[in-house]
Amino acid sequence: MQLKQDILLGKSIEELTNWVEERGQPNYRGKQLHQWLYHKGIKSLEEVSVFPKNWRKEIADYPVGRSSINQLIVAPDKTRKYLLNLQDGLIIETVGIPTSKRLTVCVSSQVGCPMKCDFCATGKGDFKRNLTCAEIIDQILTVQEDFQQRVSHVVFMGMGEPLLNIKEIIKAIKIINQDIGIGQRSLTISTVGIPEKIIEFANHKLQITFAVSLHASNQILREKLIPTSKFYTLSSLINDCKKYVEITKRRLTFEYILLEEVNDSLEQAVELAKLLKGFQNHVNLIPYNPIEEVKYKRSSPQRIKAFCYQLEKYGITTSIRYSRGLETHAACGQLRASYHK
Repeated sequence: MQLKQDILLGKSIEELTNWVEERGQPNYRGKQLHQWLYHKGIKSLEEVSVFPKNWRKEIADYPVGRSSINQLIVAPDKTRKYLLNLQDGLIIETVGIPTSKRLTVCVSSQVGCPMKCDFCATGKGDFKRNLTCAEIIDQILTVQEDFQQRVSHVVFMGMGEPLLNIKEIIKAIKIINQDIGIGQRSLTISTVGIPEKIIEFANHKLQITFAVSLHASNQILREKLIPTSKFYTLSSLINDCKKYVEITKRRLTFEYILLEEVNDSLEQAVELAKLLKGFQNHVNLIPYNPIEEVKYKRSSPQRIKAFCYQLEKYGITTSIRYSRGLETHAACGQLRASYHK
């Protein structure tokens, strides 16, 4: 189900200009509305002080399309995790991750997730619907306002599978780039892989970072960890990844969550290296964030380093990505699941 509602957030400057002109206002008010919507972060049209007072009263009830913060948790490392109330009463998560040089927002693309990954808190909950472009943009504006700092990077690594919501994702990328002003090379899309969708996405020839979640070096284990992968074999996925690189001329990232004594052996590292040999890619190794619903454990630092070394030994460019905010329901979907409980 897709939420249908005529709201202002998610409209381009041309669409906003048409909107004001349809209401008898001069076209320059479209540019003013665009500025207040995407750079001042208004939640109501009554806030647009450059509009005539009488007209502001007239349009006061027209929906801007902003969410409200249901819950905010701040970790010791200053990472902030938000539960946001959507217009229809559903709840999503988003995360603000600050460093000395950047502010990254981890956005959700769906309410819940239908992929049912066995190790994922979001996958253990119910899938409700896709998010609209406006609901994706709202997450960025919410974090930006709360931090009182400009967002520099956006990663689609929150709740949901982005390629199952590709139309709204493409629209959101355009708005993030052209209207909010964040460069495409500062955006990352993460997917477990959907048949035909990787090539469809590649054909847009965006300059983003594209990340594919593998989490296994063979088909049997991948089906155990990601049940839906039985409809999209590992060999087909890798072939599509190679085509993605050919079409976009950009390096592809593979994400690999390390689960103790499940997918972190040296033999599996060699198997993974052979699978990824021969085209432009990079592997992000991610230590697991445990959740209550399953018994998977995080690999030890020694096993993580050994796995990394083995990949590099076979010529695979590899890095280890440690999660932020571990004390604060770090795994995606944990905070929302805790709220519903």
